[in-house]
Amino acid sequence: MCGNSMSAPLPAIVPAARKATAAVIFLHGLGDTGHGWASAFSGIRTPHVKYICPHAPSIPVSLNMKMSMPAWFDIYSLNHNAEEDTHGIKRASENIKDLIDQEVKNGIPSHRIMLGGFSQGGALSLYTALTSQHKLAGVVALSCWLPLRNSFPQALVGGANGDLSVLQCHGEADPMVPVAFGRQSAEMIKSLVDPANVTFKAYRGLAHEACPEEMVEVKRFIEKRLPPV
Repeated sequence: MCGNSMSAPLPAIVPAARKATAAVIFLHGLGDTGHGWASAFSGIRTPHVKYICPHAPSIPVSLNMKMSMPAWFDIYSLNHNAEEDTHGIKRASENIKDLIDQEVKNGIPSHRIMLGGFSQGGALSLYTALTSQHKLAGVVALSCWLPLRNSFPQALVGGANGDLSVLQCHGEADPMVPVAFGRQSAEMIKSLVDPANVTFKAYRGLAHEACPEEMVEVKRFIEKRLPPV
């Protein structure tokens, strides 16, 4: 991925219905764009919250026989012990931190900004939140895993989110990212932040996708963590 975040088109945005006093930055999965998630959030929007759904740049993906597709970083294999694209993950995380900085400059304090994502985007949102110097409102992590998990807890040093609130949701029938991997990630996260603030919800019969019940849970989490001010 280019270090320059201009390598991807401008994010899809669902503006707040009134003055935005909070923001959700939500990252799509591999091969997707932000448009579908912007549409999903427009269906569960909260009036004072702005939803920002960036698009990943197109890069060659090893898992896809090196063909280019929208991706936040390279993926070599879906095996949970596979080698990871350490440089790409860290570079993508810096780009997301730049987006957070931009919203802070726009007048939304960081503790009123929530990160989230689906699959690869969820993995990046977890890594970014845990290593951010900004105090964040929380993370919504759907059908995903904690990347570079062997670099924690060292990566937390100086991070501002020791009491981070995390909502993790996962389909029990996920053939791409097994639910066991999601559960293991949740346990790892509980060892890094206050475990009382980490919620893991599994959905019976759900594959590698989101469902309406899950989106209701996401809406509740956003409203609890980002109330009107």
